[in-house]
Amino acid sequence: MKIGIIREEKFPADKRVVFTPETCVKTVRRFPEIEFFIEKSDIRCFSDKEYLEKGLDVVDDVSNCDILIGVKEVPIEKLIPNKKYFFFSHTIKKQPYNKKLLQSIIKKNIQLYDHETIEDLNNNRLIGFGYYAGVVGAYNGFRGFGLKFNLFDIPRAINLKDREELNKIIGGLVIPKIKILLTGKGRVGSGVKEVLDFMNIKEVSVKDFLEKKYNYPVYTNIDVLDYNHSDKTENTIENFYKNPDLFTSTFSKFNFVTDIFFAGHYHNPKAPKLISNSDITNNDFNIKLIADISCDIDGPISSTIRPSTIERPLYGFHKINLEECDLMDNDALVVMAVDNLPCELPRDASEMFGEMFFNHVIPSFFNNDKEKILHNSRITHNGKLTPRFRYLIDYVND
Repeated sequence: MKIGIIREEKFPADKRVVFTPETCVKTVRRFPEIEFFIEKSDIRCFSDKEYLEKGLDVVDDVSNCDILIGVKEVPIEKLIPNKKYFFFSHTIKKQPYNKKLLQSIIKKNIQLYDHETIEDLNNNRLIGFGYYAGVVGAYNGFRGFGLKFNLFDIPRAINLKDREELNKIIGGLVIPKIKILLTGKGRVGSGVKEVLDFMNIKEVSVKDFLEKKYNYPVYTNIDVLDYNHSDKTENTIENFYKNPDLFTSTFSKFNFVTDIFFAGHYHNPKAPKLISNSDITNNDFNIKLIADISCDIDGPISSTIRPSTIERPLYGFHKINLEECDLMDNDALVVMAVDNLPCELPRDASEMFGEMFFNHVIPSFFNNDKEKILHNSRITHNGKLTPRFRYLIDYVND
């Protein structure tokens, strides 16, 4: 089995990779039937030299490979017909900007496996970069808070060598007696929570967060039933995920006591919104910075009006005029909404992602796909959508 690690060609450049040199060696050691071919790249966070030093083949052409693995979307003109591809296609939500990509994949008889669709038999996602989105999102949030209130000025995450350097910086920060709200308990939430715990910020209950005052910084990590309620159905997490439109938001109670809000939740478009423009214009609205790690534009948080960038991760949202402004304006709510946060710690993020791919996906090629991981994650086959993804038929036929 020949596996090609393709060069990332989407702009702006993404330095991440699915298989680090060490993970390639580990994979071949366990599955000697596999041969890796690394397409030359001058932007990858692991250099061609690092792969060569591990005895791996670094090549100009990967068209001899059976399986081609990347991170971001492959440009249409670079797609090789009749191959198996793994990458984030950003098509399963019918994203308009990638319609032609999926159409071309079908036309070229490519078998597409989307990293986002790789799940276990209980529909739990098995791989993703969400954890490092949380870590970097937390760092960027504190950086923005420090700049806004002239507390500290720390480097941008993209300029750090690795997680170890990030830890050294955040470990030395002095945080005032603020209240920090975190939504989400998945990979993104766990990344944020690990940073907060590393900084020795105390976790408190939702009730205490809302009612008590503290002489030191605290945080609470809330789940969907902490900020949604229904009079139409039983208040269970299962019911919320099945019928979010039957619930109403109770999030506003947090607006009056929170200083920093880390949004690390997944939001169903049918679910109630969290923060509206009318919330923000309320004189008692206390939130000073929102790090929208989920980055849903025109979604549950009205101040997330556009994604920010790695180069310029922060912008202001005017709490009276309800439009973008300088983040240092007296009436500015600071917004951090970078939509590709793991790119800021590419080596660490790549190492974790590769481990997940090694543990959950590679064995499926050799155990007759007993967990149906490959079967269920395959979007296209034989020039058609697979049954699980037939809901995209109008998308690709349009």
